[in-house]
Amino acid sequence: MMADTPDQAMTVRDVAGYLNVDEKTVYRLAKRGDLPGFKVAGAWRFKRSDLDSWIDQQKKAAQNKA
Repeated sequence: MMADTPDQAMTVRDVAGYLNVDEKTVYRLAKRGDLPGFKVAGAWRFKRSDLDSWIDQQKKAAQNKA
């Protein structure tokens, strides 16, 4: 089930669906520190507000390269 509020922690599966990528991609980006996340009891969790900020940063970086 997708997180309903910006402050509710999202799972890897939630994030994969939100970003339309494979769960393995979410794990890889999180482990590299490229995706803002944190671990709870060994499991990755993400805040939607952090992801939205990250998306905005990615968009700006892509615009600057264009």
